[in-house]
Amino acid sequence: MVFGSIEVRGARENNLQGVSIDIPKRKLTVFTGVSGSGKSSLVFGTVAAESRRLIDETYPAFLQGFMPSRPRPDVDTLSNLSAAIVVDQEPMGANARSTVGTATDAYTMLRVIWSRLGQPYIGGSNLFSFNDPQGMCGSCEGLGRVSAIDTEALVDRGKSLADGAITFPNFGVGTWYWKVYADSGLFDVDKPLADYTDTEWHDLMYGAERKVVSGGINVTYESLVPKITRLYLVKDVESMKGAMRAAVDRLATFTSCPACGGTRLNDRARSSLVKGKHIGEAAAMQLTDLAELVSDLADPQVQPILDGLGDLLSTFEQIGLGYLSLDRESSSLSGGEAQRTKMVRHMGSALTDMTYVFDEPTIGLHPHDVRQMNALLRRLRDKGNTVLVVEHKPEVMTAADHLVDMGPGAGTHGGTVVYQGDLAGLRTSGTATGKHLDQAVTVKQTPRTPTGVLRIEHATLHNLQDVSVDVPLGVLVAVTGVAGSGKSSLIHGCLPRDGVTFVDQSAIRGSRRSNPATYTGILEPIRKQYARANGVKPALFSANSAGACPECKGVGLIYTDLAFMAGVASPCEACGGKRFTDEVLGYTLRGKNIADVLTMSVEEALGFFTEKSVLPMLSRLFDVGLHYISLGQHLNTLSGGERQRLKLAIEMGGDTPAFVLDEPTAGLHMQDVDNLAGLLDRLVDSGRSVIVVEHNLSVVARADWVIDMGPGGGHDGGRVVFEGTPADLAREERSLTGRHLAELLA
Repeated sequence: MVFGSIEVRGARENNLQGVSIDIPKRKLTVFTGVSGSGKSSLVFGTVAAESRRLIDETYPAFLQGFMPSRPRPDVDTLSNLSAAIVVDQEPMGANARSTVGTATDAYTMLRVIWSRLGQPYIGGSNLFSFNDPQGMCGSCEGLGRVSAIDTEALVDRGKSLADGAITFPNFGVGTWYWKVYADSGLFDVDKPLADYTDTEWHDLMYGAERKVVSGGINVTYESLVPKITRLYLVKDVESMKGAMRAAVDRLATFTSCPACGGTRLNDRARSSLVKGKHIGEAAAMQLTDLAELVSDLADPQVQPILDGLGDLLSTFEQIGLGYLSLDRESSSLSGGEAQRTKMVRHMGSALTDMTYVFDEPTIGLHPHDVRQMNALLRRLRDKGNTVLVVEHKPEVMTAADHLVDMGPGAGTHGGTVVYQGDLAGLRTSGTATGKHLDQAVTVKQTPRTPTGVLRIEHATLHNLQDVSVDVPLGVLVAVTGVAGSGKSSLIHGCLPRDGVTFVDQSAIRGSRRSNPATYTGILEPIRKQYARANGVKPALFSANSAGACPECKGVGLIYTDLAFMAGVASPCEACGGKRFTDEVLGYTLRGKNIADVLTMSVEEALGFFTEKSVLPMLSRLFDVGLHYISLGQHLNTLSGGERQRLKLAIEMGGDTPAFVLDEPTAGLHMQDVDNLAGLLDRLVDSGRSVIVVEHNLSVVARADWVIDMGPGGGHDGGRVVFEGTPADLAREERSLTGRHLAELLA
């Protein structure tokens, strides 16, 4: 049956070269292509962006007055759209009160069940909520953890108050907070804290509240530790930025709340039991175990809730997240886990004729779990929805009704549709994707000989079950296993850190102004070269200094933050998003101004610059597969895999003897995976040790040594299933990784 198509005509967003395409509706369409080929620009930057813009226009007029309109994508026409639900890899929020259970409504269902079936009966569902005063633990206010303050990180005891003894931000000499202590009459402001009496030290750090006069007005004096705790430590640390985040990290250590045992709930909420467990214990169970508990319950008054929760927990298992628990903080999930958790929320939806957009939903998934993901994508399609997936894995392409291959290259070499049709046609298309679909994978026949080992002994972190293992040095080591098997716990949590550089996919700390040019440090020599060529100061060529556009302060965007909906960023009208004043844009180097340089891709910059101070870093960015990103691209637009490769490019310039990489192939096309594997080989050949936590079997096959964790996830994992060469792994029947590797080699 034909349901029409989404008609795109003349799309030019980012690097798209006037793309025109019909995307079939109510089908599963996979968009693929080399990294930077324009897949995301077409799917997210054009189709999804226009859908969201049209939805904004349906808001009542009074709401539209409060929010700036989203800019229309650069496209001639886009028609036959339905409402789009974008399920991306962005973190699920830094709110410490958000958990897997609250984010998916599974904990809400659990609260209803305990309010009906729990014995003794203690009241409605809000008695079981850690976000409600009726249910939350009073000691930790429902956070499940309490903080301990290192007073030596809070003050410098060698200084007096007048000299700035309080080192915490916002408490410096002359600030309002500082004046309360200085004017309190309790202390000699010129006396070093090291000379305080016991009473003075107690009054400063832990003393009781009292009324004092500061600045001619009556104020409440609050000692330092209670004040810092109240102002900062009961909030979510993950949401803090910059100096404040660093100060809290340095100052406080968080431990499980002794009053509630980390359950976040008060005594009364924990007194009501179902099957011998209080709701906090149920929320802490592995989801596969909780599913068994729920399936054993039967009661007419809550049967619809029991059935709904059972289906939800079953979806978690099918999607490869059965090892999680409902009390897991949302902010602790990886990008792939966050996206799949968001996906769970939509699986039970009764909505039809929607457009679901996914950004590489299989990132972080073992090949064993990818097949189940395909089944869930088909389920969404079969409900009458259009499903658009940006993906590189051949296993996902086999599930597609329709394939769109972008290319032929990346950046300015991409942005066109090089193939669309079925999988059989793609195999013979001659595109980069088609050529790699059936590319033979072979294991390394002569593995390198280790030069030493890093020993891990009796590791018990998280689900690790007393693991002892030798991690070889001087070779390429792949650590494999299904999601939740203990790979990251073993390597990131237990591997000795001396001489080892860990390069992960975590967010890069920095402001909205940060970009690859500033983060890698190459903007500094570029600015100096522009200053020398034009006889002016280097500060003019900094968007953070003299040359910044006064309207947007050099950001290039105007941000509007709204409390009741997502914030909106729009290009600055004064500078057109170029960040600099007209005066600065008049200065050029070999015909290009500073804004032109920041729009260059790494590949273009390599062809433009001749300066020795710039070329080495540009070459390393190219080597790690980031040839397509622009020098001025905002860091928060980079994927987790791109962030990791950016960090790797920086670290490669040092002399670190060993690298640990966490899924370095995330977000890479098969062609780019080959290039990255070659880079890893070159690193090892240069005398470095490389340890990768990886699912990509092409990389695993090229390793010298494999440590396979499992056999399952959560409490079903945490053991070493196999140690040895890839060739031997392919013959190991007990290993899921080995079985899939054997299939690939067959």
